Amino acid sequence: MYTIVFADDEEEVRQAIIKKVNWEEIGYEFVGEAGNGAEALELVEKLRPDVLLTDIQMPFVSGIELARQVREIHPSTQIVFLSGHDDFTYAQKAIQYNIISYLLKPISATELTEELGKIKIKIDDEFRRFTDGVSDPNRETVMPFFMSLLLDEFQVENDAQRDEELSQKLVDLGFTDRIDSGLLYTVMTVSILNEAEDNVTTEENVNSIHSILRKYFKVVSFYINGKITSVLLAGKRGFEKYLHIAVEEISEKVKRIMGKDSGIGIGRIEEGLSSIHKCYVESVKAIGYSTKQKRGIFFIEDMEKNKNSAELISEKAMEIINSSYMNPEISLVSVSKEIAVSPNYLSALIKRFTGQTFIDILTRKRIDVARDMLLHSDYRIREIAEQCGYSDQHYFSYSFKKVTGISPNACRRGESEG
Repeated sequence: MYTIVFADDEEEVRQAIIKKVNWEEIGYEFVGEAGNGAEALELVEKLRPDVLLTDIQMPFVSGIELARQVREIHPSTQIVFLSGHDDFTYAQKAIQYNIISYLLKPISATELTEELGKIKIKIDDEFRRFTDGVSDPNRETVMPFFMSLLLDEFQVENDAQRDEELSQKLVDLGFTDRIDSGLLYTVMTVSILNEAEDNVTTEENVNSIHSILRKYFKVVSFYINGKITSVLLAGKRGFEKYLHIAVEEISEKVKRIMGKDSGIGIGRIEEGLSSIHKCYVESVKAIGYSTKQKRGIFFIEDMEKNKNSAELISEKAMEIINSSYMNPEISLVSVSKEIAVSPNYLSALIKRFTGQTFIDILTRKRIDVARDMLLHSDYRIREIAEQCGYSDQHYFSYSFKKVTGISPNACRRGESEG
């Protein structure tokens, strides 16, 4: 069964569909409903569903923004948009965010049932492809080239002339179309673990991991020393935008589809192919860096630079939230970039030291400040909302009542909180 969350701001429509669709009969477990984009995002973060079925025109958080944020926090969730004719073109802009299907409204429960059945078949196929693995036809051609780079510890790092020769070799092998001076490189190593934390990675798992990575990067993957090692090629923006999403998706799918944990180590991002061996050593080191926690995602830069200051990193994130909560663009990704650690690592540290998620802490900070301003200032509610990072006054009121149990107006009148 695939878990599913349904979001639609029309209460009657939402309840009619929930009641009329026989979810279990078509292979779904219905786990939650939302009446706006903010609630939908919270449910995805809390329940981590396989599927989010959502109207694209939602209050507070738009359809594309919802898709983008879901992609950030839970990349394995497949999104199904319910879209009117007028916003179908708009919906297509979100194709990069795991949109598995567009369904045009109005739609009956019978039609939706049929479409959800087709979507289940698509997800079944994706799960099967992940389990079986699909071989990369280019792998055999480039394997000797990359294997020599991975294992040759005698290469001179950052050798400009050698890097140019190696880049030309990639073109000759047909792996890239041309020498691209903007390409960067890193190495990722993955181990699959059973409940006893024993490494149970097999060569058959290589294509499973590779199938995820090749959605985001130029990549070649190998089975080396009982682990899966992948060389990743992308531009700076590609790594900044997708690396943390890719590793999170690997972790989620290994858990969801294989029922196992994983250890993922990532080396530094380098400019030249002559540094591939160093990246490989760093990726292996990153997996085994912590003796207390062998499962999880480890970037070597996070581990080495901050090995004695994990709590300080979490505290620094709290300082940034406290000083920048009024910025509507603040996010886990923006804060992690400011601290110079990966979003995955920062998210894990915040949860570890506070027991809360980043968004929970940010929301609480904003509402605490707003409450104080409501009680001790003459600012209008719209002005308070803007000063607390909310561009939408209705979203602010919704968030305020959700946290405190009363509306901003009731708070200003001095009524007790729920």
